[in-house]
Amino acid sequence: MDPVEKNGVIDRWVKKHLVLYTGATRHPFILSIRDGTIDFSSFKRWLWLAVVMGIWLTGQDYIFVREFVPFSASVLLKASKNSDDNSDMEVILSGLASLSDEISWFKQEAAKWDVPLSDVIVHKSNQNYCRFLESLMLPAVEYSVVFTALWAIETVYQESFSHCLEDGSKTPPELLEACQRWGSEGFGEFCCSLKKIANRCLEKAPDEELKKAEVTFLRVLELEIEFWDMSHGGPK
Repeated sequence: MDPVEKNGVIDRWVKKHLVLYTGATRHPFILSIRDGTIDFSSFKRWLWLAVVMGIWLTGQDYIFVREFVPFSASVLLKASKNSDDNSDMEVILSGLASLSDEISWFKQEAAKWDVPLSDVIVHKSNQNYCRFLESLMLPAVEYSVVFTALWAIETVYQESFSHCLEDGSKTPPELLEACQRWGSEGFGEFCCSLKKIANRCLEKAPDEELKKAEVTFLRVLELEIEFWDMSHGGPK
């Protein structure tokens, strides 16, 4: 990690909002997986939720990932018009390329856990997250702002599930594949690439744009916590 990255905007924000960041990356749902105390009905709810998001998770997550795909594509489009570094597009494309495989995996997991994706009713927290993604796709939203969101969304997943793979974890064998998918070193390297780009953009952003990006970062953390709450059996 180079000195610029260590002292970049992202790290300053993480330190400034550490309580909220920790709430998103060390949520009780994630800790229950790591400690081996997870209620498997909660995991089935998580899978069901993932269907809504497409690149995000299984069940409700599957739903989320389906919304994450056009969002990621919109970031790619903004990069083609606004980025000062052509390599940004290559990084974004590498993430987009994995989404088809991720959606297929969600479907396979849903079948394994007997989760009927065709009957999925989108949870309110998932609806809120998807609407948030849609708002970021508007042409007026700055590149640095949407890239901050892209980095934050991917990184929360990577840091959460990599925690379930650390030495001393008691992650159930049934969930290791899911944790390895998002907690892998390869996905971690992708998130580091996103972080470098986000830092570069934010260092050049004017003050008002920087404020918008920070608010967006905090909103992602809030929505992530709400999503984990839903998976953990939180408010309906």
